[in-house]
Amino acid sequence: MIYHVLPGDAQVEEFTKTKIEGDVIVCRECLIVGDINAETLPEFWQQRARFILSEYGEDEIEYHDRVADELAKLLDLDSDDEVHLWFEYELFCSVNMWFCLWLLSETGAKIYRVEPVVRSEDDKWLGFGGLTADNLTTCFNARTEFTEKDLALGATLWNAYRKDDNAKLAELSTATSACFPYLKEICEAAIEKDSLPAEIIAEIQFEGKTEFDEILAEFTRRAGVYGFGDLHVRRFMEENVEPTH
Repeated sequence: MIYHVLPGDAQVEEFTKTKIEGDVIVCRECLIVGDINAETLPEFWQQRARFILSEYGEDEIEYHDRVADELAKLLDLDSDDEVHLWFEYELFCSVNMWFCLWLLSETGAKIYRVEPVVRSEDDKWLGFGGLTADNLTTCFNARTEFTEKDLALGATLWNAYRKDDNAKLAELSTATSACFPYLKEICEAAIEKDSLPAEIIAEIQFEGKTEFDEILAEFTRRAGVYGFGDLHVRRFMEENVEPTH
């Protein structure tokens, strides 16, 4: 079987237009936020369900049905299967991809990275958003196969990230692999994710921007490497930025 792991529901409609063969698995997680360091996978799913409930008000049962069970399909693959991981470059997508690689690490499946190669260097953090079916086909045709070494790197990146092992992330950031472009920038962003975004937001506000849309646009321009959307930027503003008087 051929599978395509898409980075969110937003990509499903356009991907379907490509007529590329294979079944779709949608990654609906946001592992860049919340607790992710559990001893076992069942405990991990429970932990995430509780976090999603507390943070976004979504039902725990719905989390298991729509998120956990969807990703758990990756555990059931074997050496006859082929998986294409459609993930963007920024930290948000990178962390989700590392987790998928960890899930896939012992399946023996043939795994490929599909990335937004049609983006210019200046627009690389925009990912697949707004790309046409023809664009997505171009990305698919330029896919890169993960070697065993690449798969091991992905699983190791996940374990370092989930344990907040910044020393290990710094060490891994120097690895060179066609499957992990911009790895140094991504790892540096991971190491600074609990402090730097809040500092950037405070800086933007200090410069006089007060409207949320303005703040979000400027944050995205300065810190697109994080891949944060409006929910995450609001969260940083509420939790980390001192109110102005």
